[in-house]
Amino acid sequence: MTDEAVADRPADVPPRRGGGRAADGSGPGGGRGPAGAADAPGAGGSEDAGGSGGPADDEAAEREKERERAADRFKDLTRDPLAQEEGEEEPTDLAAATRARRSGQSLFSGRDLTSFDRSHIGHAHIGDLNISLDARRSGPLRGGPVPREELRRLRRTHIEPEGYVRLRRALAARRLLVLGGAPGTGRTCTALALLEEVTRDGEGAGDAERVRRVAPEEGVGELAREVVGGEGGHRRGTGYLLKPAPGRPGELPPDGMDLDQLASALAEQGSYAVLVVSVGSAANPLLAGRYGQLCPPAPTRELVDVRLRERLEEEHGDQDADGAGGPLAGLLERAARLRADPEVTEAVGLDDLRPAEAELFASLLAGHLLGTLGREELLAGCRGLAAVQAYAWFAGVDRALAAPPPGDDRTPVRSGTAALFHPVAFRIALAVLGGASYGAVSAAAHLLTWELSVQSDPDSTPARPLFCDDPEADLALSRARSATGAVDVAGVEVTGRLVFYRGGALPAAVLAELWDRHFPVRAPVVRWLRLLADDPRPQVSMRAAVAAGELSVRDFEHGYAELVRPLADAPTPRRRMFAAAALDQAAGHASHRKAVRKVVDDWSRFGTPSLRWTAAMALGYGRSADSMDDTLDALARIGIHDDGKQAAVASQNVVRLLTHPESAAVLRRLAEWTAHRAEEYQDLALVTIVRLALTDVDEVLDDEPGTPLGDRGDWPLLVALAATRPELTGRLADLFWTALNTTRSRDVAFDALETLLRSAFRKDGRPWTREGLAALLPALVAEEHDRRRLDWLLRRMMRDQDRPLPEEQARALWRLAVPAGQRRSDEEENHG
Repeated sequence: MTDEAVADRPADVPPRRGGGRAADGSGPGGGRGPAGAADAPGAGGSEDAGGSGGPADDEAAEREKERERAADRFKDLTRDPLAQEEGEEEPTDLAAATRARRSGQSLFSGRDLTSFDRSHIGHAHIGDLNISLDARRSGPLRGGPVPREELRRLRRTHIEPEGYVRLRRALAARRLLVLGGAPGTGRTCTALALLEEVTRDGEGAGDAERVRRVAPEEGVGELAREVVGGEGGHRRGTGYLLKPAPGRPGELPPDGMDLDQLASALAEQGSYAVLVVSVGSAANPLLAGRYGQLCPPAPTRELVDVRLRERLEEEHGDQDADGAGGPLAGLLERAARLRADPEVTEAVGLDDLRPAEAELFASLLAGHLLGTLGREELLAGCRGLAAVQAYAWFAGVDRALAAPPPGDDRTPVRSGTAALFHPVAFRIALAVLGGASYGAVSAAAHLLTWELSVQSDPDSTPARPLFCDDPEADLALSRARSATGAVDVAGVEVTGRLVFYRGGALPAAVLAELWDRHFPVRAPVVRWLRLLADDPRPQVSMRAAVAAGELSVRDFEHGYAELVRPLADAPTPRRRMFAAAALDQAAGHASHRKAVRKVVDDWSRFGTPSLRWTAAMALGYGRSADSMDDTLDALARIGIHDDGKQAAVASQNVVRLLTHPESAAVLRRLAEWTAHRAEEYQDLALVTIVRLALTDVDEVLDDEPGTPLGDRGDWPLLVALAATRPELTGRLADLFWTALNTTRSRDVAFDALETLLRSAFRKDGRPWTREGLAALLPALVAEEHDRRRLDWLLRRMMRDQDRPLPEEQARALWRLAVPAGQRRSDEEENHG
């Protein structure tokens, strides 16, 4: 540092280590040793030696008051920027928010919503195979006999699920079976296989009439009349398959008496019937009765094997003709490797396939192996599976509302929209909050159910039965699973029940389907996301922010206008933090990074105080500016604006940048700010340095455990960096020394140093951050005056009435900081 630079520096800020000491060669306590009370940080200096009762005393007193005011103002700058405004019950737990954001991002990791396009996969024609996954597009099922060819193919290819024999025995004994399961899990194929088997050796109808589908609108009562009214025994020994149509709001399902009547008619005619129903609160009474059985899911892994072999045999003949080393054997070996290919597995993105999906997946693999599909076509087809599932979940959900309600005009029926919308609301909530507790997802689903119901039927008050929820049905209908895991509550982790989709592709597919194909639903979803932004639980608000960013990528104009901009200028920090996280999530997509950076740059220059605050939070993630230098420039603009009123939030986000690989550039910039002629820059640097010592790693780190910093989540970041980045230790020590030797930052810096020293040992005496302190302290107390000050601080901590530092711990800390050859005899007496 040049002599000119030193002359320009305000007297309150000492030069950096290595650039010279203060003019009198002393630190905060003057030239005296640290043994006396006058040496404590904040004690009077040489101006107190000039006697009393004169102009010099008045001037000294005024200087002392000014120093106190500067120290108080500086202490105010180190406050928590998330708790500075009124209206917040408690500040957001930054560590919990960081973990929730990281968990939310994992739902969409590697899956860009803009890549979802189901148009090419909904109906696939591969070779001679025609497969449709969009049952809704094929129109409603009509009544009539099941074709003979379909029964023969079913007999040849059906793979019995676990528990199939039990189902067959129940059907044979009672003649009637109510088979419950989630749509798409193979329940209809299982029902047809059961009917084909129990009627195979029976009397009556020929093979062409042996199994019949019943039109969904006929219902149980009409089927009973049809069974009894068969002409001349024409329908004796017939198997009937009925999938009742979804009831209109207010319509009741069949009861036990209806089923008994049907079973009696079936027994009279020697016939059988299977009613296929979806699990859920409406079907639970049916499934709990004497005829009810849950349908086990089809063994789709085996189904893929069988279908794949069939496709390959169509091209190369069967294995017996080939011999063990023939072309078919080689294709099957390649097929096994292709199925295990990580890129293929990632493209499918489903933990388990359903029967139609398994057939299509097998056809895609066979097409690639036989050379009719390229690699990219294979992967595109695999990615489409989740998109088709999302389409099926949402297509025509509220079609029943277009039908007239039951009852006459004089008997108003209370709206049933809440029961209708709850399954789709649960799927949306799971896409947004996957990995959160089941209670949080379920509560959010009910909140969204209300919003959807009001949007659909604004003239009616939505009604939701209070004791009809079925968690198991919610999971089954949404391809979800639960697991035991950690939940953040009031700053601690407790064990809770977490809920996830059964497949990493489903969250992104659900949001893409929702945003692209169902524009009217955007309004209630936006209102719902704004409500989630106010949730005090980071596991809810931060996950919702990540999802809001993904939706904004899908339509940035709409997302920015309806979500990001209004919340970015909100009066509460919680909403602004939501907007910042959403912006950062959008910045993670190369297609939208330029737009996000322009928005953040404009806010940092010309925005309201709230917009500048939000911009600072977005910049702290490290993706909202073109480079680290641009990020630091923008944070400096925010931190010094309006006399440094937002130095708190700016400094917090500079600290967050120190977890990035470019942390050395951040430290260089902090050193430049401490040497700046403007006090606002100095304050920004000093506040950042103190905050660095008071911030734990897990409050700011995005990395998962398993990284050098991630394994030290409960360490102060300053000490963790010294332990993991030894090349930065000297710069870290120089900066912290500057804060300790600057009058206005001295008191809070000493408090921070005490916090660091106490972190060396846990409450039970076990080592904690000693490794980092062993690297930092020798560089921090390299000179005599620094060692005397540490000696004073350790003895003050030992005399602390509330938390006295044990003597053996004080000795250990002294030995960490001061090499044996540099310890004086009186210090050895005090510290061993």
